[in-house]
Amino acid sequence: MTISLSDVLIHIDETLSAQRRQAVEEDLRAIDGVVSVKMPDDRPHLTLVEYVSDKVDAQRLLAAVLGQGVHAELVGL
Repeated sequence: MTISLSDVLIHIDETLSAQRRQAVEEDLRAIDGVVSVKMPDDRPHLTLVEYVSDKVDAQRLLAAVLGQGVHAELVGL
């Protein structure tokens, strides 16, 4: 069985507090198909998400971030 993994980089326009960043991360991790979420402390505007592309797509991941009331966009890798 082959699993198709994809990565997407999401740029968050606002500077979020640690609590808000954690909420974004938790929302992303709760999505079926998300494998990992990385939000580096030294690049607080960037979020790298690895996911199973057969289960979820990048637009759904972006929607989860936007649902937190922040401005964000997908960045091509």
